Formats: sequence, C-alpha cells, structure tokens
Amino acid sequence: MKDNYYDQNLNAQKLYQVYHSKYCGVSQYLEAEISFVKNHLQGTEQILELGAGYGRIMKELAPLCRSIVGIDISRENVEFGREYLKEMENAQLLVMDAHHIQLEASFDVILCLQNGLSAMKVEPMEYVKEVMALLSADGKAFFSSYSPNFWEQRVAWFQEQAEKGLLGEIDMDETKDGVIVCKDGFRATTHSLEDMDMIGRASGYGYQVTEVDESSIFLVVEK
Repeated sequence: MKDNYYDQNLNAQKLYQVYHSKYCGVSQYLEAEISFVKNHLQGTEQILELGAGYGRIMKELAPLCRSIVGIDISRENVEFGREYLKEMENAQLLVMDAHHIQLEASFDVILCLQNGLSAMKVEPMEYVKEVMALLSADGKAFFSSYSPNFWEQRVAWFQEQAEKGLLGEIDMDETKDGVIVCKDGFRATTHSLEDMDMIGRASGYGYQVTEVDESSIFLVVEK
C-alpha cells in the first residue's frame, strides 16, 4: 500500500494524545460512538476492529464480548497497544493492512469506526462487500463517520491537534463542506447520511443508517 499518514505521522503516543482533548464535545462524541456499539452486544460475540490504532475502542469493548481482534497498519501503534491492552486477556492486536485482511476466522461483529471508510482511503461500496465476506451468518458490520452537526467541534478538535504538533497546520481557506485540509497535504473527508444509504443499498444486505448523538453517522449492515 502507498504511504499512510496514520502509519508514518500519527501513531502510538501521538495518536494517544489525539483522544485526550480539552473539548467536552469531543469526549462526548467518542463515548457516544462506543456506547452505540455496546448497546448492540450480547456478550458472546467475536469482534474484529479494522484500523484499531492502539486499541482505544478494543479496551472498552473487551469486557463485553467473547473476544476482540484489532488490526492496524502501524507497527508502533500495535506495540504501544499491546501494553495498553495487557490486562485484556481476550483482546489481540495485530499488524495488518486493512486493505489486505489475512484472517481465517469469521466474526460476529466487524467495526470500522471513527470515520474509518474515509481514513483508510477505500472505495466504500467495494470495501463493505469485502468486509461482509468476513462476517458469520447473522453478523453485523458497523461503519461510522462524522455528522455534519459535529462540524464546528470537529474543526476545533483538529486545530487542537495541529497546535499540539500532531497534524500539520490547518488550511482554513480549504477547510469546508465536511473536508478538513492540512497544509502538509493531509485531508480528512466524511460520508454523509445519503452516502451511507447508498453504500448500504449497494451491499445487497439489510442495513440501517442512524445519526447518533448529533455527532456520528452509523451504517449497520447485517448479514
């Protein structure tokens, strides 16, 4: 895969700092996204998280499932995450490119959260079909993006990250319409409610699109 911003620039300790924001709205967004998934769990699921970073979400979900596997392209993330998750005996974090998933098992739940479809620069309709192939019968895949109602908080959060040196300087002239642009070339896009609906329909499976807490948009596809 070509150079990945999250692998080279925003990993391990830097990624950890991203989620320690001074903004209450950011904390609420992060908590609401995880809570939405928690409310769908029965406690018996085998879960796979794509683009798991250092295991932030995995640590929250591990007590509520049978097992959880996370994959991330950054070796630094995984090394940091294995220490972060050391008390979670049912959690495993692997170095793996989410564009080329090499796992034999099938999963009851697959997660691609926190704007993962955009962050991983995939063709979403094709990628969702690939993800669905990894699900067991009756399994569910969760994909999330940012709600347009979270735009002001999102821009403030990214500016905070830039001030910490975690991202390049924000180009405020180019940052608009759901797209955040940094002067170092980084671009953070989103998928709208309409986008998620089209992706769900293209999957060929039953699906629902939901706005959560006016901060996230979720597409949940059921096999």
